[in-house]
Amino acid sequence: MALIVQKYGGSSVADAEKIKNVARRIAATKEKGNQVVVVVSAMGDTTDDLIKLAYQISSQPDARELDALVSTGELVSSTLLAMALEAIGCEAISLSGAQAGIRTDNAYRQARIVKVDSKRVAKELKAGNVVIVAGFQGITKDMDVTTLGRGASDLSAVALAGSLGAKVCERYTDVAGIYTADPRIVPDAIPLAEISYEEMLELATYGSKAVQPRAIELAELLGVPIRVASSFLNSPGTLIHGGESMEIRNKVRSIAHDLDVAKITVVGVPDRPGIAAALFEPLAKANISVDTIVQNTSINNITDLTFTVAKSQLEKAMTVVEPIAKSIGARECLSDSKLGKVSVIGTGMQNTPGYAARMFRVLSDKRINIQLISTSEIRITCIIEESQVVDAVRALHRAFELDTE
Repeated sequence: MALIVQKYGGSSVADAEKIKNVARRIAATKEKGNQVVVVVSAMGDTTDDLIKLAYQISSQPDARELDALVSTGELVSSTLLAMALEAIGCEAISLSGAQAGIRTDNAYRQARIVKVDSKRVAKELKAGNVVIVAGFQGITKDMDVTTLGRGASDLSAVALAGSLGAKVCERYTDVAGIYTADPRIVPDAIPLAEISYEEMLELATYGSKAVQPRAIELAELLGVPIRVASSFLNSPGTLIHGGESMEIRNKVRSIAHDLDVAKITVVGVPDRPGIAAALFEPLAKANISVDTIVQNTSINNITDLTFTVAKSQLEKAMTVVEPIAKSIGARECLSDSKLGKVSVIGTGMQNTPGYAARMFRVLSDKRINIQLISTSEIRITCIIEESQVVDAVRALHRAFELDTE
């Protein structure tokens, strides 16, 4: 008998019929002799609706109260799913994140898991119940409810799977697995049978919404395999794990893209020690995440410094950077919010010549100008005009022959 943790996203539990469908899938898993723990997201757009409602009440809602509010969405899903299972004769119990033993720090809206005390979950499993846990939430040592950040029901599921020693964490959504590119953009994209934690983390960080990046990091740390599959189809999905398939002929596994990119350039920066720290430390204190950073070669001890942030953080970032730029003697600050990024991702690219050259040639042939480039051992990312991202993804998918994997 295996212990399996399943996670169902908001689209999978968006209405009563979909909840009943999920209940049937869970019951079928239990009937095979498995113990089952299920983590659920809020129904459909519930979280967004609750946040909008909060901001209709207050222009600056208290973070503690906001977490208490938005955590209710997952409670609704978990209780309804437990009812659906009971209605078809499958014993089940719903638990909040706190009841499931998910303990966090007190960083509201983006809390970190401190530990998982899964004794209550183990007790309910031993009693023969399917345990339905409200994802995305935990509780502090002072018994205050926290949320773990958007998409963090994935993180809840992986944390529970690791604590319970589950065989696998199955992540069910509205797609059939991890694809070679976004199938909405590239109809010829195909699902991958498997992918490494490292490759999946790069995909998630640079555009794929299939699994939350923090969940992948934790899964790799704990050695928990994640299977991503559709809750509407009987497809094998994609296994995310630490093993590698022998020597993969094509080192590129997938093309990722992200339209949530804005650029800030500080022009005419004095090239002296401490300038970068003066700019980026205040951004960090303001909880603004910076991605790609490029500094031009200094001429007469003057340089330009460019970095990217999420579009939603551009206005806040400019508010932070502009007075600092003035104080250090920079000439001006420029911004551009009409950008996107496209990435080719795959283990082994660094040790195999030609992948960067091919990517740049493909973009050149499509007359797509590259504004910034960043790389890792398994990724090459280009910042380009937002309007050209779709063409870039399709061209790169063809050029790297990902439709013939």
